[in-house]
Amino acid sequence: MVLVTLLSGCQAVGITTAVGPTRREVIASANNASIPGLQIIPVTTQVAAQLSSVEPQQRFSDVFGDARPIGTVVGVGDVVEVTIWEAPPAVLFGGAPVSTRIGNDVQGSRPGTLPELMVGPNGTITVPFAGQVPAAGRTLDQIQRTIVARLRGKANAPQAIVRITRNATANVSVVGEVAQSGRVPLTPKGERLLDVIAAAGGTRQPIERITVQLARNDRTATMPLQAVVQDSRQNIILQRDDVLTLLYQPYSFTVLGAAGKNEEIRFEQTGLTLSQALGRTAGLQDQRADSRGVFIFRFEPVERLRGLTAAPLPATGRVPVIYRVDLRNPETYFAAQRFAMKDGDVIYVANSPAAEFQRFVNVIASTVLPGISVLNTVRP
Repeated sequence: MVLVTLLSGCQAVGITTAVGPTRREVIASANNASIPGLQIIPVTTQVAAQLSSVEPQQRFSDVFGDARPIGTVVGVGDVVEVTIWEAPPAVLFGGAPVSTRIGNDVQGSRPGTLPELMVGPNGTITVPFAGQVPAAGRTLDQIQRTIVARLRGKANAPQAIVRITRNATANVSVVGEVAQSGRVPLTPKGERLLDVIAAAGGTRQPIERITVQLARNDRTATMPLQAVVQDSRQNIILQRDDVLTLLYQPYSFTVLGAAGKNEEIRFEQTGLTLSQALGRTAGLQDQRADSRGVFIFRFEPVERLRGLTAAPLPATGRVPVIYRVDLRNPETYFAAQRFAMKDGDVIYVANSPAAEFQRFVNVIASTVLPGISVLNTVRP
């Protein structure tokens, strides 16, 4: 009677309740009407191969292609330097006599460099004797020709050279895992993606764990940095206002249950297989885990499941899928080397039936037996 009472108390406080679903309970969930469309698919080499073969990979060369070098087009906010020459005798911008060996002074010409000029909101710069010269949206050569044309008739055979001293409009922004985030100016050379990363001081993490995200206008694409380094076609020419973001291990999966550790684990875009994921979780707990009860929970597009399950599938959309892993089957270890983990996956390791029984026995040993000892002590 005392034993029954103590066991009832254990059940009342939930001590004998399992921490998570057992293997049989997870498998039986496929018949649960409250989860419409749920699929349970065993992980085999055929399943792993089909899932990896339909996985699309973004490439910068396909999404963006090479941009044209920016050339020397001036924009609002740029700062330019204007230098003007006149043939002797210089009239407007001055000249200086040049001594010769024969003792005569020849009137020569020296350049007159104006103070730095910023292209104003109206897109012009002000040049003495030439007035307001249109600059925004024009090349340096076009600006030079306009200055010379306006000085002709005022200066003696004028010549002009214009150069950009501070570039405020043709820049690329670099943020994230670089030594120095900021804006990198572009030149007519045509800076490529790796040039800009190098100009920002390089990465703060190993390149095999870095993902590059490139945003241009309304398009965004991501690639592993290591893939860009290995394939020169992905090292594309950048254009003004591109935004490069370097991310360190941007993806993650969560592991729960009788694994070596329960936590969110981050991984890189270069990919992570199921076998590598289990290694990062420190494997399974020998005394608790059901080696036939390892599951991956994921939402999959319907297109990826065609031919993998005989169960009915909706025409479009995403459906919940539980991939079942049987580590007692040697074939599974080959399949696990090809099965790719996805961002947001949940790995759950069920408790073995023997572990649940042992847990129940431990409850008896820690709760019931001390009570019986007390009764034996006070019994006359």
